[in-house]
Amino acid sequence: MEKKIGITTTVPSEIIYAAGYIPVDLNNIFIKDTDPSQLVDQAELAGYPRNVCAWIKGIYSATLKHGIGAIIAVTQGDCSNTHALMETLQLVGVDIIPFAFPFDRDRDLLRLQMEKLADRLGVGWEEVMRTTDRLRRIRSRVHLVDLMTWRDNLVSGRDNHIFQVSCSDMDGDPETFRETVEKFISGLKGGVPKAGEIRLGYIGVPPIMDDIYDYLEDRGARVVYNEVQRQFSMPFPASDLVEQYRLYSYPYGIFYRLEDINREVEKRRLHGLVHYAQSFCYRQIEDLIIRRKVKIPVLTLEGDRPNKLDARTKIRIDSFIEMLQ
Repeated sequence: MEKKIGITTTVPSEIIYAAGYIPVDLNNIFIKDTDPSQLVDQAELAGYPRNVCAWIKGIYSATLKHGIGAIIAVTQGDCSNTHALMETLQLVGVDIIPFAFPFDRDRDLLRLQMEKLADRLGVGWEEVMRTTDRLRRIRSRVHLVDLMTWRDNLVSGRDNHIFQVSCSDMDGDPETFRETVEKFISGLKGGVPKAGEIRLGYIGVPPIMDDIYDYLEDRGARVVYNEVQRQFSMPFPASDLVEQYRLYSYPYGIFYRLEDINREVEKRRLHGLVHYAQSFCYRQIEDLIIRRKVKIPVLTLEGDRPNKLDARTKIRIDSFIEMLQ
């Protein structure tokens, strides 16, 4: 197996690094591509239907473009289309390693999945634990960036998003990533806190539109809580690695996620929530639950392909912010 292993969402990267491999978040290399829309087009030319999530199509093309020979595909706890993605990649010779997060957060089942992954990659649990300690120290610095976002008001919603979403694979180089985080934190010293803004939370999968954070700030609002991205940074103290990924909320049910969302709404003194729902994603249905279970205004936005915000979405954002003001 080659050194790079693609991942379709955050999985125990501690195991991958401990085994001497490099995790590559396929979502990140798709959306950071110089022309991500072209990657979507390429998947459609290969036969992917128009009414399938653009993230799935982008992952398919990004895997082939970057020559990723093996991927860890999350078969439970992520996108329902991942099964078909696995099969189409297997068709073109990509080695598929399945991984599942148990729906009920069962500790024994989760540990079994992690042990199977370690066995598949040929690494012992002791080495995994050493790597866990190393990555946990790096994540703690990203937690500080998050704290400086909502408590100290020194970090933009976009920077908060970037550092936390990068925790999925630490950009393939944990030490260089740590240095980047430390340099960013040092650059904030002596900064002037942002004041008088509408404080928003962003919930749902990371956005496919790359200008949403900048547009919100141009209108006097700032995202001080990125729900799923924060989960990629493993924000909860845990006694061991299994518990760390049991507390991690993204792959589990909406009601467990809502416990975290409602805590952070109160702690971060949020005025409203932006719920991003990707087109053709089953998670769109969860919007009706979110609206009944949170106690602050919610703006639901839908995105399809990699692009800028369209005029209709901008008008809806403007109206939402005016209402909150």
